[in-house]
Amino acid sequence: MYPKNPLSARMFPLSLRDLLITISILLCAAGVCILLRAADTSDGFASPIFVLAVLLTSRLTTGYLFGLIASVLGVICVNFIFTYPYWAFNLTISGYPLTFLSFLAVSVITSTLTTKIKRQEQLRAENEKEKMRANLLRSVSHDIRTPLTSIVGSTSTVLENPGLSRGEQETLLEDVRSEAQWLIQTVENLLSITRMGDGQAHITKDVEAAEEILGEAVRKFRRRYPEMSVAAEPPKELLLVPMDPILIEQVLANLMENAALHGETATRILISARPDGDFARFTVADNGRGIDPAVLPTLFDGTLKHSESAKGDGKRNMGLGLSVCMAIVRAHGGTMEAKNLPAGAEFSFRLPLLKEGSSR
Repeated sequence: MYPKNPLSARMFPLSLRDLLITISILLCAAGVCILLRAADTSDGFASPIFVLAVLLTSRLTTGYLFGLIASVLGVICVNFIFTYPYWAFNLTISGYPLTFLSFLAVSVITSTLTTKIKRQEQLRAENEKEKMRANLLRSVSHDIRTPLTSIVGSTSTVLENPGLSRGEQETLLEDVRSEAQWLIQTVENLLSITRMGDGQAHITKDVEAAEEILGEAVRKFRRRYPEMSVAAEPPKELLLVPMDPILIEQVLANLMENAALHGETATRILISARPDGDFARFTVADNGRGIDPAVLPTLFDGTLKHSESAKGDGKRNMGLGLSVCMAIVRAHGGTMEAKNLPAGAEFSFRLPLLKEGSSR
């Protein structure tokens, strides 16, 4: 059975887009040469211009095909149109065949090297994607297995020990509910990644009021963590932000949950939104123990190990939630950062605002 994408199809793909790019670049190169020849009688400018055209073609198209085509056409244009004798091949002129072959070799080598470099960049990106996927799977497998074990143990204790007091049963069932709620949050994170797709994210943005997003996020958080003091500081004026409201609420929920679970000494959380140039800045700050400076560089890439997260709560690894936050914010064209405050930590992300006169 033949593979769906044979090597020849990957190395020499046919594409209308690539054909149009190749034609456009070669026409531009020819046009520049015509203008230069009208201003100067020398012929030396044509070769470097068409080598540059071959380089651009190889860089902007896929595979080797159009780079090689540009090489051959570039050689023909230089030697047939822009080198004496014009509009003719005269191989009897001294040095002409060597010039022809040298330029062809330079063009082909340039095209091949450029295509190989681009291919290596693609392979490197694919390897990074696989690495991130592997880290995500390792994180999820550990995070899900631990609370499931706790749920099974607690329910087994209640079912197998009918003599437990009501208070003991309530304590065990409360643990079950807490673990189940955390599992729901983990599943929501995974669904958020699925919604954004694999590789390139495709999200649907609606113009939403930042104040409403803050209020909804706080309302849901208070329902899960009633003991934690949380307040929202809305913008002073109406702030409309293009976003997927469900995904941005997920980001705020993850950041507030991290403050509650990993802040250790945190007793208060403040979330806010305000305009920041052409962006809207959302901030989640707490008064907890802060972030270990050693983990700040890898905080959002999903590689944070359990041993690096808050002590005493190994199952609630904050790496997954933060990597999801970063993926969502990047899908919106925004940026994200974290820093320590004099007392506590602050996570913030920026989303681009709708430019005046542009459609949604």
